[in-house]
Amino acid sequence: MGVTTVVYEGGMKFVGRGASGHPVVMDAATASGGSDQAARPVEVLLSSLGGCTGMDVISILGKMKTPVESLRITVDDDRAPDYPKAITRIRLTYHIVGRVPPENIERAIELSLSKYCPIANTLGGVAEITSEYRINEIA
Repeated sequence: MGVTTVVYEGGMKFVGRGASGHPVVMDAATASGGSDQAARPVEVLLSSLGGCTGMDVISILGKMKTPVESLRITVDDDRAPDYPKAITRIRLTYHIVGRVPPENIERAIELSLSKYCPIANTLGGVAEITSEYRINEIA
């Protein structure tokens, strides 16, 4: 699939580049020796999950001829209290604007989380992932 390289840039700043060549900048809070100029690695991981499943849902709904006007996904996580403070539970909430039948969004989410999103399928092996959705027909 390709190689991702992560390069140290000083302080606690790192820049990752995958096969696309686009940078993913990560930093730590000042209390942890960083300069607080970028997302934390766990934020990037959870954002990647939201982006992965979001792309699937948009694609699947488009194929169902029920495109959305907008989609926002909130990703809420619980972590173990002790180090390494692993993520134990992830709750995804899909906020949809548009005239999308509930059965279509349910199917799109189910397909994404069970079949298409490699991030969900990887994380699902170590953390419980749950989902819900909210449809608003008007923005």
